[in-house]
Amino acid sequence: MLIRYAAALILLLAVFGSNGARAAEASTPTASCPNAELFSGKLFTDICWACLFPIRIAGISITPGDAPRGASKKSLCMCEDNLGIWKPGIVNSMWEPARLIEVVRKPGCLPALGGVTLAIGDKRLWGTHADATTGNQVSHERMSFYNVHYYAFPLLSILEMYMPKRCSPDGYADFDIIQLSEIDPTWTNDELAFFVNPEAAAVANPIAQAACTADAALGVVGKEPLTSLWWCAGTWGEIYPMAGTTLPNDFGRTTSLLAARTLATQHRRGLAHLTMGDDTLCRGSIFPTIPKSQYKMSMFFPRAETKKGHYIGASPLTWQGGEGRAIPQVGEDALYMMFRWNDCCNTL
Repeated sequence: MLIRYAAALILLLAVFGSNGARAAEASTPTASCPNAELFSGKLFTDICWACLFPIRIAGISITPGDAPRGASKKSLCMCEDNLGIWKPGIVNSMWEPARLIEVVRKPGCLPALGGVTLAIGDKRLWGTHADATTGNQVSHERMSFYNVHYYAFPLLSILEMYMPKRCSPDGYADFDIIQLSEIDPTWTNDELAFFVNPEAAAVANPIAQAACTADAALGVVGKEPLTSLWWCAGTWGEIYPMAGTTLPNDFGRTTSLLAARTLATQHRRGLAHLTMGDDTLCRGSIFPTIPKSQYKMSMFFPRAETKKGHYIGASPLTWQGGEGRAIPQVGEDALYMMFRWNDCCNTL
């Protein structure tokens, strides 16, 4: 009889113990860090090489493609070297693959580096995605939050392909980590982000928000956005606040918006440059708001856009392959390649 009681007790402990373990596991974030396989054959097969076009030399397009509004149309130029000597040159222009932006839920997760996880952040920085089906009830629990990592990735220089040395406006010539949102206190606090970027108060009104309708209309058809509306991100939402929390939306729009906010943050802090136009032929210039028409994006992971990129604010319906970008379990984080239009005076 004693043996039966003992066996029953052991069985009950096993049942309740396993239930407790599953409950604890369910309440603890368990998302793994995916490997985007950046440094593999995908570096050639999953890159949107067509996004580089058009390539202009001396003002003449040698490949088909669309240049952004405001791009230089000059053929010849002159730039001053470090000794104060002016040298003639020809203008080279293209969509340069220059940056990588990864948007992840797990703090410290680096899909671009093979899925390794840095020991930064804690459970308070775990991200979550809330879709638009949550309706009008918006609360903290229904908001989306992601961590963002910003890399220098001058692909043409890394592969030693065509890219004049003096045409790097920021000096980056190799793969490098520029920003980790986990160590940026403004990324997790909207109020703190406002005090760092007080110009948000100028666009926090019904008139400014109504103006974003025009930018969203261009995004619906995938056209070039309006740089003058620097606080808008087309169909994705709003650039402000420059923080990691957004309203419920689909996976493509949410991750793209946070990538655009990161880029806007870099411009606001003087760490990203204007590289488009006649005034930037000799060197990039500081531009405190994001010049949206200067940039194009293409998703690298989880579903690569290999044939065409998209402008900031473009509806996912206009992307290659349309919507449905997320892949359950293995593809719920995103990695984007950022192309910027670069007008450069290649001196002789």
